[in-house]
Amino acid sequence: MSVPAPIDPAELVDVRVRHPEAVAEAAERRKRRALVGERGQLLIIAADHPARGALAVGGRPLAMANRIDLLERLRLALSRPGVDGVLASADILDDLLLLGALEDRIAVGSMNRGGLAGAAFELDDRFTGHRPEDLARLGFDAGKLLLRLDYDDPGSLDTLHSAARAVDAMAALRLPVFVEPFVCRRGPDGGLRTDLSAEAVTTSIAVASGLAGTSAYTWLKVPVTEDPDDMAAVMETSTLPAVLLGGDVGPDQDAAYERWRTALRLPTVRGLVVGRSLLYPPDGDVAAAVDTAAGLLAAL
Repeated sequence: MSVPAPIDPAELVDVRVRHPEAVAEAAERRKRRALVGERGQLLIIAADHPARGALAVGGRPLAMANRIDLLERLRLALSRPGVDGVLASADILDDLLLLGALEDRIAVGSMNRGGLAGAAFELDDRFTGHRPEDLARLGFDAGKLLLRLDYDDPGSLDTLHSAARAVDAMAALRLPVFVEPFVCRRGPDGGLRTDLSAEAVTTSIAVASGLAGTSAYTWLKVPVTEDPDDMAAVMETSTLPAVLLGGDVGPDQDAAYERWRTALRLPTVRGLVVGRSLLYPPDGDVAAAVDTAAGLLAAL
């Protein structure tokens, strides 16, 4: 399979300057597909981190800040067999539309990006990204929202309420929505910590599953627990279809693959939504990392 040609930033910007309606035109003519194929599994590449100010990968604080580099990594990942689509904010999906990289691929719009990483208001996670009507207008295939719950932070209640209404709106349009729930706590330094214990992940799944007036179009996007052996019991909390999320790049990527491999065998788990660990793997080989993840699904 050939490697996509380098992206010329001047050409991309020129289209935006002279022909901004090209985004809507590309969306209208985009070749679409069903959300899931015959195998009933999904491999989605996540790239919505920059819109929340989360630019770090591993020890590189601004790794995702170079937009052309990110787009080239995304386009390469989307060209690999077994990859179904991408999850991103509007600016990135618009770029990918202009580059023709979303043909016959799933486009998932990221909906709430207002809880900026490290901000005092991080858990008052406003819906500053795609609205349900935007996703419908552009012919995108699904949306995604982040639901972080800190029992000591009143901002979580606002996010919980807004998330429920967003799920209602997506269901009214018959658009799937991926809900990514976490229980979080502030550490002694004020930083936000995600609780990946079995009890916390179980609780977050229970809360997310009960959002809104219907769960008919709701999927869950869940982490693997601290102890992977807990995942079987944790995933019994809901009958909603779920995908596993990836997280930051770790020193032992093989261990991450093994955690995914085990969890993917569970009956409600229907795929992977992974970003940084595939787009910025420790060895720099995006194609190999993506192919490995696709191979986990192909082996099921």
